[in-house]
Amino acid sequence: MTRTHTVTMWTLVALIIGSTVGSGIFSLPQNAASAAGPGASLIAWVISGVGMLSIAFVFQILAVRKPHLESGVYSYVRAGLGDYIGFTSGWGYWLGSVIAQVGYATLFFSTLGHYVPLFSPDNQFITMIAASAMTWLIFAVLSRGIRQAAFMNAVTTVAKLLPIAAFILLVAFLGFSWERFTLDFWNTNGSTGSIFEQVRGVMLFTVWVFIGVEGASVYSKQARSRQDVGRATIIGFLAVLFLLVSVSTLSYGVLTQEELAALPNNSMGAVLEAVVGPWGGAFISLGLCLSVLGAYVSWQMLCAEPVMLMAVDGLLPKKLGATNTNGSPWAAQLISTVVIQLTIIIFFFSETAYISMVQLATVLYLVPYLFSALYLVLLTIRGRGITHPQAGTHFDDSGPEMSQSDNRRHLPVAMLALVYSCWLFYAADLTFVLFGALAVAPGLIPYVWTRLKAGQRAFNSFEWVIVVIILAASVFALWGLSQGTLSL
Repeated sequence: MTRTHTVTMWTLVALIIGSTVGSGIFSLPQNAASAAGPGASLIAWVISGVGMLSIAFVFQILAVRKPHLESGVYSYVRAGLGDYIGFTSGWGYWLGSVIAQVGYATLFFSTLGHYVPLFSPDNQFITMIAASAMTWLIFAVLSRGIRQAAFMNAVTTVAKLLPIAAFILLVAFLGFSWERFTLDFWNTNGSTGSIFEQVRGVMLFTVWVFIGVEGASVYSKQARSRQDVGRATIIGFLAVLFLLVSVSTLSYGVLTQEELAALPNNSMGAVLEAVVGPWGGAFISLGLCLSVLGAYVSWQMLCAEPVMLMAVDGLLPKKLGATNTNGSPWAAQLISTVVIQLTIIIFFFSETAYISMVQLATVLYLVPYLFSALYLVLLTIRGRGITHPQAGTHFDDSGPEMSQSDNRRHLPVAMLALVYSCWLFYAADLTFVLFGALAVAPGLIPYVWTRLKAGQRAFNSFEWVIVVIILAASVFALWGLSQGTLSL
């Protein structure tokens, strides 16, 4: 008999590190310093470390409890909380990926513009055209069924980890000053507010750089053992946490908080340049460009997945799940590429900053995190979600029988992840929460149309509550835009 459980623990660890360490770490010194001093930043990392680990374990536990649910991040939410809540999670994750794509393009060309004047901040229109051309070129490649090769994955992984490792070693041994690090440890002389406000301000940035930490749970069925998944989650998470905290914290010992906050998007390169000279900035910039380019290709491919899965599952028009002769989901890729293009135009013309894109994308990513944690809480308390799909369907809410001891172990993890997710929505700038609702609201149109066409009711009672909240927030966002009180 063929052995299917072949993924080793160290392969799972590599998957977590590869999917989590992306472009965000290269901007982390500036992002963290724009919101907090070193003391508050360390507090935020402790909270984020515990919170994001709990979210990673939520997905791992759900993979064990619901092994038949394999339709992406939204499948758990749909099974337990209903079709529309599941759709909203998938839609939010998709839009978060779209906005992340524009953020990648912004970071790529702003870094390139430091060395190639054609892409300098003074030539925003040219940069927009270049980002658009790159997006459509990648679509043309993906639509022919060509996937990111293992070679590109290897190159981009090295491109990420080698400069990060060099940064940590060079800064720690050559550039770090304890006196500078402790000079204004709590940033009492800065304008970022109290310690609580500083911690709150840096929280979304820590989530952004942790996106993908649930990666091991995706492959849990192929793991050699369930224990390997848990061990890999902890080892991979601690490795990522070490890299993130090291880059963020060491930077405070090279430049002051005010100096870090004023750095460009590729702030890691600027910090290393301050330590070893121009070659350090160029070295980090090369790694950043290769890393972001690889991420741009892979995430544009992954952008299509939620759309295709929701179309196949009947939450969007079936045509969006179509594949061509090469097996490529061209319809989902096309609609995703069109939305990426529109987002590029909107963000470039409104001169939206990279930081704003990060915060908006993070709010949208939080939607499936929040509802997945809620689903696990319901499972541990009442054995099922709010809705109870018909047994035998693809989204049957059943699964392996869980003992009371299992539920007692899973409940604290689920509660911690739920509280942490709610805290993140509270910590987020209200502007981005409102714009997140505005981004999710248009999904009501294809969703309702698809449901009515299939002869099904659009919403149940619980879903109506969520719809009203989303619409109310969207109206408020539109009113703020018209009055000029809200902007990205």
